[in-house]
Amino acid sequence: MITLLLHLLRLLPFLCGGHRQLALENLALRHQLAVYRRTAPRPKLRPADRLFWVGLARVWTGWRQSLVIVTPATVLRWQRRRFREHWTQLSGRPTGGRPPVNAEITALVRKMAAANPLWGAPRIHGELLKLGIDVAERTVSRLMPKRRTPPSQTWRTFLTNHLRDLVALDFFTVPTVRLRVLFILVVLAHHRRRVLHFNVTEHPTAAWTAQQVVDAFPDDSAPSYLRASAHRDQPDRSIVITRIGRS
Repeated sequence: MITLLLHLLRLLPFLCGGHRQLALENLALRHQLAVYRRTAPRPKLRPADRLFWVGLARVWTGWRQSLVIVTPATVLRWQRRRFREHWTQLSGRPTGGRPPVNAEITALVRKMAAANPLWGAPRIHGELLKLGIDVAERTVSRLMPKRRTPPSQTWRTFLTNHLRDLVALDFFTVPTVRLRVLFILVVLAHHRRRVLHFNVTEHPTAAWTAQQVVDAFPDDSAPSYLRASAHRDQPDRSIVITRIGRS
């Protein structure tokens, strides 16, 4: 009753003015709405009802005073949720995804990889193109079975296992007072870091170097591995590990 009197006082200027019919209709609707709220305190709203109030809140500043079915905070929550769902849909991942690969192509790739262990993904991809099967090389690489190769020993492990049987051979140069260059050959044992043999020459040759190796290891003292290092004046030479066979 008090609510009805408040509505009547609010509409009193309209009743005394030229909008009497509109004011009476507004009063009747508000009374019916108050009765409905007493019988159904929480009405069930549809998405269209929510969109109506969200749109009305954007164009009418006095929407809060006329809202009775829900609180104004509820309308603002609807608006924020609609905004969040809209941008979530725009920034979401595509639902299509990658098309699945035919099971026959998968079986063919694995069969070719098993029959030809030395073939990689580029070779198998080329053979599939010859057969008229259009599939990406990356897909072929993904379909190939993964081969588990035994891990190889590292350089440090090799040195630890063969340090006693490993010697190094290297040249270095020494300039003289007379502007000559002497080549010095050094054979070094890694185990004790001991110089086994050295010699000096002005014109090193392959025959001379081979003879120095023979002189460095008389009888049966030849090691299992011989390491030749690259010289700074010859950067194209790589480090070579040579296994020396014993008779």
